[in-house]
Amino acid sequence: MRFYTKAECDKWLHERGRTKPDGEPRVNTERFDYPKEPHHIFGTANWIATSLTFRQPTLLWITEWGIWPSSENWHLYYRLRQSYGDLALLHELPGHLCLEHESADLASFVQIAMLNGWGGYILTHADYVNVFFSHDEYIDFFAKLDENLTDVRQNFGLPLGRNRTKTA
Repeated sequence: MRFYTKAECDKWLHERGRTKPDGEPRVNTERFDYPKEPHHIFGTANWIATSLTFRQPTLLWITEWGIWPSSENWHLYYRLRQSYGDLALLHELPGHLCLEHESADLASFVQIAMLNGWGGYILTHADYVNVFFSHDEYIDFFAKLDENLTDVRQNFGLPLGRNRTKTA
């Protein structure tokens, strides 16, 4: 795992000819609320980390924190981060580049971020489906092709055949 500055996160996207998915002019999207029970958040984070990444590098870019300070477990976050030998603060290096064999690590960081009331992006190298998770406890899934959202809809229990295209 590598940790990136905001500028390095922007560069990672730019090198792939991409922007944040909610900045795309035409993109298909689905929104889901976080699970009602906090113990189900790991299942959601794990599904995202193992199902959407296609065992390719994935950038977790945390862009929102400090909104719900009473729910933030900074100790747990920094202890996990220190397990990689990194001592930087979140605002210094908000990007977490997870390599293809680090899906369990990605799931753990996403779980902590969601439980802490943070928001950010899960940007896959495959660019099949990308994610924004909000401090307001919802997840937006973005895909250029509507059919790429089929597995997302099935996992979250929506009927198939819906087409919701978002335009900026």
